[in-house]
Amino acid sequence: MSTFVRIGKKVKRFAKRVLLPEPACCVSYTRRIERVKTDERVCAMTFDDGPMALPASPDAFGGRALTDVLLDTLDEFGAKGTFDVVGDTSGNYPDICGALGSPTWGGTAYDHYPCFGQDAHGGALNCPELLERIIREGHQITNHGYRHALFGKKPYVYGKRHVLGTLDAVVDDLTKLDRLLQSHGYRMTMSRPPHYVDRIDKRFTSYDAYDRMGYLYLAASFDGAGWLPSHAEDPVAAELDEMVAPVQKKLAEDSNFFCGQIIFQKDGYNMAKRTPVAAGLRRQLELLTDAGYRVVTVQELLERHSPFSDVGRDDPDFDAFCALQKTRAVLYSNNTLQPDKPMTVGELAMLLAPRSAAVDDRLAALQAGNRAYRSRYSGAMAWCIRNGLLPQGISERAGVTAELLRPAADRFTELPTGSAPLSRRAVLRAARP
Repeated sequence: MSTFVRIGKKVKRFAKRVLLPEPACCVSYTRRIERVKTDERVCAMTFDDGPMALPASPDAFGGRALTDVLLDTLDEFGAKGTFDVVGDTSGNYPDICGALGSPTWGGTAYDHYPCFGQDAHGGALNCPELLERIIREGHQITNHGYRHALFGKKPYVYGKRHVLGTLDAVVDDLTKLDRLLQSHGYRMTMSRPPHYVDRIDKRFTSYDAYDRMGYLYLAASFDGAGWLPSHAEDPVAAELDEMVAPVQKKLAEDSNFFCGQIIFQKDGYNMAKRTPVAAGLRRQLELLTDAGYRVVTVQELLERHSPFSDVGRDDPDFDAFCALQKTRAVLYSNNTLQPDKPMTVGELAMLLAPRSAAVDDRLAALQAGNRAYRSRYSGAMAWCIRNGLLPQGISERAGVTAELLRPAADRFTELPTGSAPLSRRAVLRAARP
């Protein structure tokens, strides 16, 4: 791995931990899916930035498109991938190409996929045959942005990049790719922000954009490393080893390590314009298969194993929680349920209010400049108060008691009793799906 990238990753970790700490998790329709809780040996692989019609580099596959090589390999192992695709980056000009091996290798102002000046060989718009093959063979497709333009500023690495910069611009970009996939008969349900940049501006983040789109946030819990460049004497061999050795090491330490995990990969060039994933994917799949793993789509992880990162099938309320989360906002933005934590009034409001109030009303008020709607619970709280389900002036941080549930008794199968604060489990167990 290049020294520049190593330093950059350390700076990013420090910035997120100290300078720009993550906001507190709150109950949200949009949830960040990094992994799910399961004891079964099943995991998912995601492939960013494709599809790509250019051959692997170095090419040992007779000139076949890289995406075809990945699909061939997945098919050989009976595996299903999740392809986080872009639309078309040919509109990201004028621009100049950055230094090879640096984060701006594909463009200084914007990204260009599969490569600077070769945009016509990548993206869903330009590679319909590859897109159709992905769909036909049962893989999942998710939204990585039509132009792969940053949602907002990322000063530490991409400080000079042009950004979309507003909620409407981000939603328009996502919608353009969403409509393109719908024209192929496919409906996307998840999205990953370009370069994981969440902040759009001072008011909105990717979670607000995904609330608008009805998407889940596609993240990952393990880096497959195929995007990283090496400056070793034999960089091709080194990059392949950096893909394979960590998987081998983790399996040796704990054969169940990858249960429910989501592995990050790249369907395109790394920063040195090589594609270690073309050969590395096979080696990773051999290791996982030998350890008894199946590789499935992220959607299958959620639907057949667990939609939660902290609650599995061994929980006595698992089925009830699963039914509830399909239509109600009950999970935190980090995809945890935390059923034994005390429930707050803000969380109760998200359970009771319709999505239109919790999402649309709040975003409209914020766009109109109403700072009272900065809290993610504000739209739901306002709706509940207007409809007599919560008393005027109550704090969203207050604990929920059985008495507070009485105005919404028809929304519960049976009201808990007592005067003590209620756990989330007690309230969610009683809620009607």
